[in-house]
Amino acid sequence: MTGLLSLITYTPLIGVAAILALRLMGGGNGHRDEAARWIALATTLATLALSVLLVAQFDPTVKGFQFEEDIPWFAGIHYRMAVDGVSVLFVLLTAFLMPLCILASWRSIENRVLEYLVCFLVLETLMIGVFCALDLIEFYLFFEGGLIPMFLIIGVWGGKRRVYAAYKFFLYTLLGSVLMLAAILVMWGTAGTTSIPELMAYKFPVALQIPLWLAFFASFAVKMPMWPVHTWLPDAHVEAPTAGSVILAGILLKMGGYGFLRFSLPMFPNASAYFTPLVFALSVIAIVYTSLVAFRQTDVKKLIAYSSVAHMGFVTMGIFSGNALGVQGAIFQMLSHGVISGALFLCVGVVYDRMHTREIAFYGGLVNRMPWYAAVFMLFTLGNVGLPGTSGFIGEILTLTGVYGASTWTALIAATGVILSAVYALTLYRNVVFGEITNPQLATISDLNWREVTVFAPLLISTVVLGVYPKLVFALTTASGDALVATYRAAIGS
Repeated sequence: MTGLLSLITYTPLIGVAAILALRLMGGGNGHRDEAARWIALATTLATLALSVLLVAQFDPTVKGFQFEEDIPWFAGIHYRMAVDGVSVLFVLLTAFLMPLCILASWRSIENRVLEYLVCFLVLETLMIGVFCALDLIEFYLFFEGGLIPMFLIIGVWGGKRRVYAAYKFFLYTLLGSVLMLAAILVMWGTAGTTSIPELMAYKFPVALQIPLWLAFFASFAVKMPMWPVHTWLPDAHVEAPTAGSVILAGILLKMGGYGFLRFSLPMFPNASAYFTPLVFALSVIAIVYTSLVAFRQTDVKKLIAYSSVAHMGFVTMGIFSGNALGVQGAIFQMLSHGVISGALFLCVGVVYDRMHTREIAFYGGLVNRMPWYAAVFMLFTLGNVGLPGTSGFIGEILTLTGVYGASTWTALIAATGVILSAVYALTLYRNVVFGEITNPQLATISDLNWREVTVFAPLLISTVVLGVYPKLVFALTTASGDALVATYRAAIGS
């Protein structure tokens, strides 16, 4: 079905055009804002419907790319779009989270609503483009373009230190990507093409692979983010509006892991094997260190942000384990984390919208006034911990099993992160939800409303269904993931 990927990618821009037309028409701000919200919701739901159609028509037995589009652009660069088993579910995840973000922002954003919605719709186009792009230059444009709307979302609609957090996010990620751009130009000059499939088949000299790998690593490590270049993430999460945090944790972090799978392993296999001990060391430090830091946080959002860094440590370990279990576990962990971490930030947003504070000490005894909220928060907390029966368990156990086959000590040390995550997550839950209400300001706090239930329901279902029946994911990812691992193992001669 030629053109489906472009249709999915650019459908959000139709919503942008409609909202801008609405602005030009004028009228009362209240009616205009409400109309813009419905336009944004309808546009994101249409994108989701097209993404479901894409997955339904995807052939899981094919190892290579599907739904290919190839149009000559300029200077030998082509507009190429395609998906395989590694990328198709990330397109679906992006389309799945966006309407939930629009719903979550329905009443919490009251100023400059049209601009806010335009930023989110443009961001959706750029994020989907990253996972569909099949040309290096095209990929870079989508990859870096996403910085601009997210910079605005944090800098305009964020908290008190929003400008500092926005600039820190922008500069960290841009600095790493400058090195990637230099590497792209070197690859173009060496291989004579910017086609990603052709570059995956091209054998770069080992001496050249190392600097190229490091350049790409600089960009993807910041995006993940890996320790020690993770410090922008907690600040960005704390200052970002709730929906911004959902997208930041749910999608933008996954672009780093996707980059490792799409570029580092297939294009620079020898360098990847050479630097695997370094990646393992950084991953283990991230898992243990940031889990300990998370335990000491007083801000709920900052705690969840540090937990995201720890969970991404499992992803990088799994990818560089170089075996099928590790890679499949890493892909599943990214998808699972996108759902669970996004849901946890939405849980924080629920109480923040009511009380306008994220301090853990402010809360306590919420189960007495918000029993439905307490139940929802518990399920996502247990998913974050990796309880069997939730999607969080599948990703963690597979990555640990895969890493155990590559490095026993790395797996054993990383396994302590599972224990530490239980410590900080359950401590947070106990302090916020259980006990008696001691703060008189909480006496009138209300439980989930219908809109919030609508937001949480698909996330709850996804967490449980994927935890019980992970084959829904593996049926689509296995062929491409196994082909990637087989190519990698053959290239390094093992």
